[in-house]
Amino acid sequence: MNLRPLLGLLLLSALAQVSIPAQTAPEVVFGYKDFAAESKIEQQFLAVPDAKLAGQHLKTLTAEPHLASTPEDHKTAEYVAAKFRAAGLDTEIVPYRVLMNQPKVVRMEAFDASGNLLISGPTREHVEGDPGQDDPRVVMPFNGSSGSGDVTGEVVYANYGRLEDFDQLAAQHVDLHGKIVLVRYGANFRGVKVYIAQQRGAVGVLIYSDPQDDGYYKGDPWPLGPWRPETGVQRGSVQFLFKYPGDPETPGVASTMDLPDSARISPDGNQPRIISIPISYHDASPILHALQGEGVPQGWQGALPFRYHVGPGGVKVHLVSQQDYQRRIIWDVIGKVKGTEYPDDWVVAGNHRDAWVYGAVDPNSGTAAMLESVHGIGELLKQGWHPRRTIVFCSWDAEEEGLIGSTEWVEQHAKTLERAVAYFNVDVAVAGPDFSAAAVPSLKQFIRELTHSVPSPLGATVYDQWRNTKPEGNEHRASNAPKENEEVHVGDLGSGSDFTPFLQHVGVPSTDIGSGGPYGVYHSTFDDYAWFVQNADPHFLYLQQMARVFGLEALRMADTDVLPYDYVTYAKAIESYIAAAKRKASDAGVGSVDFAQAELAAGHFVAAAEKTHDLQLAGSGDLAKLNQALRQTEADLITDAGLPNRPWFRHTIYAPGEFTGYAAVVIPGVNEAIDAKDATRATQQLAVLTQALTRAAHTLETAP
Repeated sequence: MNLRPLLGLLLLSALAQVSIPAQTAPEVVFGYKDFAAESKIEQQFLAVPDAKLAGQHLKTLTAEPHLASTPEDHKTAEYVAAKFRAAGLDTEIVPYRVLMNQPKVVRMEAFDASGNLLISGPTREHVEGDPGQDDPRVVMPFNGSSGSGDVTGEVVYANYGRLEDFDQLAAQHVDLHGKIVLVRYGANFRGVKVYIAQQRGAVGVLIYSDPQDDGYYKGDPWPLGPWRPETGVQRGSVQFLFKYPGDPETPGVASTMDLPDSARISPDGNQPRIISIPISYHDASPILHALQGEGVPQGWQGALPFRYHVGPGGVKVHLVSQQDYQRRIIWDVIGKVKGTEYPDDWVVAGNHRDAWVYGAVDPNSGTAAMLESVHGIGELLKQGWHPRRTIVFCSWDAEEEGLIGSTEWVEQHAKTLERAVAYFNVDVAVAGPDFSAAAVPSLKQFIRELTHSVPSPLGATVYDQWRNTKPEGNEHRASNAPKENEEVHVGDLGSGSDFTPFLQHVGVPSTDIGSGGPYGVYHSTFDDYAWFVQNADPHFLYLQQMARVFGLEALRMADTDVLPYDYVTYAKAIESYIAAAKRKASDAGVGSVDFAQAELAAGHFVAAAEKTHDLQLAGSGDLAKLNQALRQTEADLITDAGLPNRPWFRHTIYAPGEFTGYAAVVIPGVNEAIDAKDATRATQQLAVLTQALTRAAHTLETAP
């Protein structure tokens, strides 16, 4: 029996609208000379976001499947725009014309060694009683950016499709040329699985969800519980996002409606040539069961009730993929509240709206929360309040296909965003009760401090509940387990959501927040309103909580006297990254690389950050110039040349890993050169890093 709805019912009368206890309001907040007046405004804001209204938003947004660029997707844009306008935001719907695929034919057939048919699919997603699964608009399982073709090959099982998994196959002399690679979801971005398989000569990839990772091995599957049922399929993009996100034909250029076709390039380098098809474990099981060859290495066995084998031998698969690639229209929704003192300094807060099917958790829990954040800001506007800095709320489109809506908007507004003081992201806002966050180091303490001010549905504050739980994290944020000397852990930003273009292309300090829990229906048709109400948040109290946290991020940053960046923590983190890279270089046999100048520059940055921190605490003098220097410091960590082999990514400290996709690689130019045992490139990238750190230190040293 699922007790979550029952427990929620017992709490409903007491918690339907969580009160704002006076003791949650701090007396002193970093960045404010006198927080008393701001505290009153924040208390007024926190009282507004409404659990019931958030639930109504979610129900409306998930009423129909709304794949990016479809008429149903446009309806959600109109809904969000109407809510923005009702709150008093200056609102526009911004279209872009971008290259995306939709499936015409996706088919797979598996045969055993005697030629007998094992499975024909992909099998339609179906469980007993799900209310949305039979809608004819539910898109068949497919991968965004998949290649087209008709191929047949022997199957090889490659575990999670990590680089080390493929290397282990190579060590066992398993040749992947002409093969169909079967991999399970998890451990890295699905596009990386396809990327490496293509490099190793495979002609196709099947990606399935093993019940060990998000199915019955974890607990009861839907509809009895929250985990993935037998026919559940995780759709997703396999675009090579670690090279560049966004419209694959226009890297670095906004794909506006009037952009001429002559300005576009071939997307071949950023999209797979080979077929990839997502399948359920219902369809993967007979393939794995019939597969021959060596038994799998330690750690490769999943939860299906038989021994897994690597292959090849025993199974051939026939794959057909006909993808309809067209330039399609997508719609961002942008709502602004102009700042009174610093109108050119933007605080940007965003969430994507499009979904593979219904997207109750991903992303519309985030959209529902954002709409209640906007509701709260709107009530303050009615009372005569206006922010000191401009607040921009953004509803992105086509995130699922490759962070497209946010990337095109950032590329269009890159010059303006040089003054943006923060980007706050929410995506999977609520899959359960366990709060987690990731951020640049300069904003990690900002997040911790802010959660002291927001009540939790379970009593006390979000911070208290965060400190007392150890969630697993999600695709975009690492585990929440605190490190040494940390009460709560704030992760690093890799990729996989809309903070990517802001931080890693134009250098806007960024955060990402969410509230997790048992969530096995990611990117399937079962991520719907019925699943959400039964498993994630029966009375929408966590939607209310996340609306408060998300809105408070924007409100507090917009009104702060001194930008609350913690560059001391940032600089010391970089020192630790350099020390770790130095040890790694020695272990990798490239110990001849000289780290001395980078170490000196990092120490210089620490000293400058400590001096500037004292200025921030004093809160006196020319604060406008101090804030300008603080903002410039993050921009100083950008290199115009970009990273080797992927120049769209320009941040010298953080980037998604080429072979992880989601997880962050720190000082990526240096570390990836060491991984490649390329001492010349490592030396060159250390010089780039040293220059960036020297720029940042000089900017802080000359701050007024």
